[in-house]
Formats: sequence, C-alpha cells, structure tokens
Amino acid sequence: MIERGRDIAGWITFDQVLSDKGWLSPGAVEIDQKGIITAVSGEAPRDADVTAIGGAAIPGMANLHSHAFQRAMAGLAEHGRGKADSFWTWRDVMYRFVAAITPDDVAAIAGQLYGELLKAGYTSVGEFHYLHHTPDGTPYDDRAVTSRAIVAAARTTGIGLTHLPVLYAAGGFGGAAPGEGQRRFLNSPDELLAIRAAVAAETSGDDNINVGVALHSLRAVPPDMLADTVEAISANDPEAPIHIHIAEQQREVEDCVAWSGKRPVAWLMDAVNIDPRWCLVHATHLSDQETMRLARSGAVAGLCPTTEANLGDGLFPFRAFLDAGGRYGIGSDSHVSTSPVEELRWLEYGQRLSSRQRNIAGSADLSTGAALYQSAGAGGAQALARKSGAIEPGRRADIVVLDCNAPVLAAAGVEALLDAYIFSGNVTPVRDVIVGGNRVVRDGALSGEDDIADAYRRTVARLSAVL
Repeated sequence: MIERGRDIAGWITFDQVLSDKGWLSPGAVEIDQKGIITAVSGEAPRDADVTAIGGAAIPGMANLHSHAFQRAMAGLAEHGRGKADSFWTWRDVMYRFVAAITPDDVAAIAGQLYGELLKAGYTSVGEFHYLHHTPDGTPYDDRAVTSRAIVAAARTTGIGLTHLPVLYAAGGFGGAAPGEGQRRFLNSPDELLAIRAAVAAETSGDDNINVGVALHSLRAVPPDMLADTVEAISANDPEAPIHIHIAEQQREVEDCVAWSGKRPVAWLMDAVNIDPRWCLVHATHLSDQETMRLARSGAVAGLCPTTEANLGDGLFPFRAFLDAGGRYGIGSDSHVSTSPVEELRWLEYGQRLSSRQRNIAGSADLSTGAALYQSAGAGGAQALARKSGAIEPGRRADIVVLDCNAPVLAAAGVEALLDAYIFSGNVTPVRDVIVGGNRVVRDGALSGEDDIADAYRRTVARLSAVL
C-alpha cells in the first residue's frame, strides 16, 4: 500500500504552475501532511524547506468511468460480423470473458490498469463495478470480495478511487428476466447497499478512497428498485455520487420509448431529482429538450469517446450541451485507450468531423486545449465527489507534471501548453504524478510496476483462451 501524504509535504517548486488564477512561471505549491494544497504562489518563502521538481504542474485529471476488468479484453473483440456487428454482439463476447474472472484476476487487471492510468496523467478513477458474484451467480462467502480487490489495486498503485458498486437486477426494460451472461452481476437494492456499506466502513479512514453507488441502466434497474436505491443512498449519505449508464445506443432509446413512451433521459429526469451529484454516463442520444434539461440540472455528462467510437455508439451533442452551460468529464470505460489526451482529442475531433468546423470546445477567451482540459477536470472531480480538478488552496494535491523538455511541447509557450499536450502527438510528456501529496509516478515510472505487469500477463494469458 502506498503511504500517502508523507512524500513531498511542504513547499514544492515547478517551472510553471497552472493555478486557479492562471499560469505562474515559476510557481510554488505548499502541501500539508494530509495531501491538501495550503498555498500557491510564484515562489516559496525564503526560509521554507523546498523540494524542487521543475516541469509544468497542471491539475490531475479524473477518469470518471471505468470497468477495470474490460482492460484485459481490449483488442480481443475486433472480429467483425459484417453489418450485424454492434455493441450488442460485443456484449456477448464480454459475457463469455467475464464468466472466467476470479477476484484475484480482478485485482491483477485493476492493478495494471490503474498504473497505466496514472502514468498517462489520470490521478483518480471512478470504478463502475458490477462483477459481484461467482460465475454461476452464487454470492461469494464475502459478498464484497471483488470490491475489496478493486480497493487493493487502488492502494497498491496509489490512484485516487471513487468506488461505485452497481445495482443490476434485470435483463431489459420492464424487469425482463436476466440472461445467463448477466448472473454474476445481480443484486437486490439491499444486497448492493450492504456491499457499499462494507467498503465504505473499511475505507473510512482513507482519504484517497470514497464510495458512491451506480445504477447500471434503466434496462437493468426496474423503476421501484431505482427509486428505493436513490432514496436509501440519499438518506445514508446525501453527498454520495450516483452514476448511471443512459442512452448509449439508439436501440436502447427505441426500447425505452416502447416500454415507457419516453426517451431514457426524459424518463429519468421525470422520475427522480437529477442534481449535481449525478453522473449520466454516455447520454449519447439526446433530444434537444433532453440536452437542455441535462445541462440545467447541474449533473455531469460522463463522456467516453474512445469506447463510444470503438462500440459504434454515436456522437454526444457536445456543442449544444456546452451552449446550454452543461458540465462534462471523461472516462476510459472499456479501456481501449488509457490516455486522457486521446479521450479529449476524440471528443473534439468527433465534433469537428460531424460539423465540418474546427475548435468546437474553445472560445475567444480560452483555447480549445485549455477549455477541454480544465472543463473535463472540473466535471470529473465533481462526478467523483473529489476535491480536486484545480491547483488552489483547499484542494487535494492531485497534480500532473509535464516535462517541458519533451519534444511534443518544444514549440509551445506556456499559454499554448495544454493545446500542445492534447494536439501534438502520442508520446506522453507526463513525467511525474502526485496524488494526495504523494509522488506515485517519478520520471515516468510507477513503483512496483514490473511485478504488477507480471501478474497481469499471467492473468490475461489464461483469460484470453476463453474468447
């Protein structure tokens, strides 16, 4: 387990710091023993003990949507079935894969994934975790054993974790019976909330980990269960984040309309109070009215552009959502990519391709790279209920340090640094990563990464045989 908050407490100096008030060149950040930023300045006090790190310090990025186990099948479901191939056929492959995974496999896969996320510049992850039971659906003696595997992986790597155990209870809209491939996922609201309570109790003293809840989707959670779960979690922890998959596929929208007479986001917003603690993941297919209602709610749209592209989901109405004041963050979902740069780049480029225009996210006051990075960072922090997303007093010291000597940043002045970071290539300039005041990545390396990778290779070698 990473011992946090003891690594670089005190004043830390950088060549540049992207503070809440703009760039400081040079810049200094004071971090206390709990990993909280207490001061940001152009320089450290003369009599202070100083750790000089250099480089360009930017806020760490939150990855708001992860299914860790799917990292092990990335690249293994790319055998086309002609015009019939879709998200739904990909899901059949995933069901075969998930049937073979053990709790130890969960820990090994998540450990590898979380290390990759950290080295790419993510400082926290929202784990949307629905793999709760044995392959035949029988509960483990310890019902929270797979959640504990996720927590163990986060502690091994040092990434910030918002754990989101998932309620999954049906196979389709209207409470349809679940299929064989879904039996590992199934819980009642009380069973799911008991898993959440166990994890919350065991991590209550760990300020790097918090726990929310997720509703898999409207098709997997009948209305009464959805209402009961939201009511229970709100009474237990009014600040707990609540996440849900919604409107990812056009067929899902059509099935929802056939079942209820309403589109998914409209149905959800009529049924419960959607407020800023909610994250609506994907929300790809929205009507104009749904786009406006989601933006006005203060909830976060959880966008996963590389997975949405891989699965052929479609494009979120990004420009209209921004114009309405909507909040968004990014996630890597199925982990066909583990790079925040690629998620942000695809978010922008997808809109450029569909609109045949440039610089969709930017404005007269803020460049496209800066707008994408800072907005996604703030939205992700909100969705994960983490006090991060900016380098300012009172926030967690979740900081990514870019190597200013990296060739991909060579032509960029400080004001164009985020644009160069996102739009100038695929060689990462991330040098160091600080999470809660602990430097978990140093000079591009994660402590223990060779052992983590060995465990992952052994796991994947066995699991890939099932596909």
